[in-house]
Amino acid sequence: MTSVAEGHRREFTDARDEAEDPERYRSELTGFCYRMLGSAFEAEDAVQETLVRAWRGRDGFDGRSSLRSWLYRIATNVCIDLLNGRNRRALPMDFGPAAPPVHSSLGEPLPEYNWVGPILDDRVLPAGGDPADLAVARESIRLAFVAALQHLPPRQRAVLILRDVLAWKAAEVSELLDTTVASVTSALQRARATLADQHLAPSKPAEPMGDGLRALLERYVDTFERYDIDAFVALLTEDAVQSMPPFAIWLHGPKDIGTWMLGPGIGCQGGKMIALEVNGRSGFATYRRSESGPGLDPFSLQVLDFADGRVSEITVFLDTPALFPLFGLPPHLDP
Repeated sequence: MTSVAEGHRREFTDARDEAEDPERYRSELTGFCYRMLGSAFEAEDAVQETLVRAWRGRDGFDGRSSLRSWLYRIATNVCIDLLNGRNRRALPMDFGPAAPPVHSSLGEPLPEYNWVGPILDDRVLPAGGDPADLAVARESIRLAFVAALQHLPPRQRAVLILRDVLAWKAAEVSELLDTTVASVTSALQRARATLADQHLAPSKPAEPMGDGLRALLERYVDTFERYDIDAFVALLTEDAVQSMPPFAIWLHGPKDIGTWMLGPGIGCQGGKMIALEVNGRSGFATYRRSESGPGLDPFSLQVLDFADGRVSEITVFLDTPALFPLFGLPPHLDP
């Protein structure tokens, strides 16, 4: 699909200024589709489908709305088509209580479509810009907030993202959805109420990346790569949690997290980390010793959250070999 969209890009813009190139909206469209769908893979596919539909329907674009608005209309329809008739994506904490740190707690992995997945910041957030606006944008791709959005019906989800995240006017959203301003206002109120009733609204903004958090991340990497688990769990808050999609298990508290790492998770010993900015937070691609020869192979993607100067949440996405090439990460690390 990528070749189709790119192959027709020049033809689509022949009669327009380069500023009207649909490709310039790829990043923000990917962010919109990711919030709607909860998956980096599906967001990429949805944007490609949007650009293909835009090229095929280019004769119907009469310029009465902006190209950006027209592309968002197409992207919204693509996402709603994908969402109709399927279950929502979630995080492990949605499936039940914390589990004991033993191998039998893992259970069977659930299919990818059950989970809200990670996405790199640079694929969905604008480069530069106002720091305050960027802080809001980062909060809107937090794993917890994207998971909260999945509780909303597709059209309510689109309305809330367009109005509260992207700051579109009600009249603009009503035109995009072919409905009335009153309907948009009603949908937005219902969406906000759903998030509030279930305590699913985004939490306080992340702590700014000052010297203290940078030092914490350095200690996090150092203790993990040395596999000094006593020192590692000392970096966690008392109520820290760790989850491991595609398994429904999640652990509560530094003691259980440490027990897991020294038990079922011992295979991570000797691993290495590559720092990432993912879901508006700090994160890491982790590699562990290869079973087929020297060096290290991709193992997981970690997303961290912080509270009071410590690590409060670790989401470890396992079984992620396809995400590494999607995110431009090395397929192997030499010894």
